[in-house]
Amino acid sequence: MSNAGRNVKVHYRGTLDDGTEFDSSYSRNQPLGFCCMGGQMIAGFDAAVNEMEVGQTINIRLSPDEAYGESDPNRVIRFPKSQIPNPETYKVGDTVGLRAAYGGQIQAVIIEIQDDIIVLDANHPMAGKYLNFEITLLSVE
Repeated sequence: MSNAGRNVKVHYRGTLDDGTEFDSSYSRNQPLGFCCMGGQMIAGFDAAVNEMEVGQTINIRLSPDEAYGESDPNRVIRFPKSQIPNPETYKVGDTVGLRAAYGGQIQAVIIEIQDDIIVLDANHPMAGKYLNFEITLLSVE
């Protein structure tokens, strides 16, 4: 039976292939609720929950195209330090907000600092990665 269009609650644990946990509803002690197949979740997660029954637990491995997509080299941006206020205060690994063309804001991570350039990666942190999930369907309304 399909859960499409229905409100569901799940508990889940997300790990990378090396076993590193990147997210868990258990650690927050709060199930995740969403409208199944409503476009709120990554495609592979949504599709898996769509076919589950209440009480069922599954383990899935999602390829990048089922999750956050491949890393896009066009989202690696080089900024002249002269265009950045107080560039000396930043270090590799810092997250900064950038103004998007549509007026919103996107997050980017500093991946390199050169003499006159700061290189930012605006890809989603999980882009290009295979993601593993253990999902338990708790309820369907």
